[in-house]
Amino acid sequence: MIIRELANVKTVDWGNGLSRRFLLASDGMGYTVTDTTVRAGTKSNLQYRNHLEACYCIEGSGEVVELDGTSHPITPGTLYALDKHDDHWLVASPHEDLRLVCVFTPALNGDEVHRLDESGSSAYGSAS
Repeated sequence: MIIRELANVKTVDWGNGLSRRFLLASDGMGYTVTDTTVRAGTKSNLQYRNHLEACYCIEGSGEVVELDGTSHPITPGTLYALDKHDDHWLVASPHEDLRLVCVFTPALNGDEVHRLDESGSSAYGSAS
């Protein structure tokens, strides 16, 4: 059995927020669970080429925007899943942080961070 508390998990600054990683590849579960904060007013172009991700909003607000411009509001109680390695924009509202519980498969190693710049979407490397 694995028991972890928020204060004792690996925390990574991923560029526009914090990812608190409860389960990692080394735990042998096959997936990662994170408690992720997206900083207010940030906009991140993301694409997980080597992972599938589902996110459940527990606090704050924002939107997920598809590359064709289709916007999906994110508020507490909303889940979105990137089931096709979807290239997308994750946007936190300007007045509050967005907080998500996220599940990645395959599991993250733990030190992955994004490279957020104008060169395109950021993706974590392949899981080992």
